[in-house]
Amino acid sequence: MPPAVSRRPVTVLGLLLCLAAAAACSGEPAPGRGSPGAPPSPATGAGASPYWVDPHSRAARQVAAWEAAGRNSDAQVLRRIAERPAALWPGGDPGPAVRRAAAGARAAGRTLVLAAHHLPHRGCGRPAAGGAKSAAAYRTWIGAFADGIGDTAAVVVLEPEAVPSIVDGCLRPEHRAERYRLLSEAVGRLKRNPRTKVYLDAGHPAWITDPADLAEPLRKAGLARADGFALNVADSQPDAAARAYGARISRAAGGKHFVVDTSRNGEGPLPGGREQARCNPPGRALGTPPTDRTDDPLVDAYLWIKRPGESDGPCRGGPRAGEWWPDYALGLARRARE
Repeated sequence: MPPAVSRRPVTVLGLLLCLAAAAACSGEPAPGRGSPGAPPSPATGAGASPYWVDPHSRAARQVAAWEAAGRNSDAQVLRRIAERPAALWPGGDPGPAVRRAAAGARAAGRTLVLAAHHLPHRGCGRPAAGGAKSAAAYRTWIGAFADGIGDTAAVVVLEPEAVPSIVDGCLRPEHRAERYRLLSEAVGRLKRNPRTKVYLDAGHPAWITDPADLAEPLRKAGLARADGFALNVADSQPDAAARAYGARISRAAGGKHFVVDTSRNGEGPLPGGREQARCNPPGRALGTPPTDRTDDPLVDAYLWIKRPGESDGPCRGGPRAGEWWPDYALGLARRARE
């Protein structure tokens, strides 16, 4: 006699459990993160980053292209970049790009991370370095940048290299007063936004060797009104070195907090001079994934400010600065420990 058929109703939970079990037994991958053809998506759960992941980033598009070409293993590795947040570096007219990203961040309930990098005489005045043509042009640019953020929750790293290049003497003396003025004005403009945090760039331990030398320049640049300073942008100094260096700056600057760029510091710096170590250094790895859980009272966040996989310039076979370099990105991701 066959067993009696249960007349109890099938609950939604029970149905889902049954389907999950069937999928597990069949060996079929569950749809979603990590499955072939699934779009890169931010990690979820208790340890999820609070920062916005651009679903249309160059890394995300590369994942899709490699999956379409059958390079599924490489695509899976590259998800270590595509599924994690990295800063937006808008150029030209920043308004449209910032507004689009801000809308995405609001819709996702996440915080937008940006780098503002457009000062006049950027790169110590080298013509190829770009940047605004004048102080007036920069004021217009940073205004459009700030307007694009609006009331979106955002973290802005303000003008990488701007203050350290004053301290090391790279920026010509006749441009220094203007730079301080523009930085201070930019801090003020950005802080008019109700939910924008601003961090002035302060270089890294292998650049300005005595961190106390940065305190007064940072003050002139508007540090008192900013939320803190940023370290290690586009460099590879280890977390511990950046934390120790930042603590020394903080003591000299009234206890200000800081953020650390961990985008490619997983293997530490390449031995050699600063320029040699910075320009597309080989053998590097992704560092600590972006998070605001740092276990350090002075460190507000570990961030990927330099976008992993974007070239530093035409050195070591790389494309132009800022261009996507998929092979370099894959190497960073493949060597990552997290």
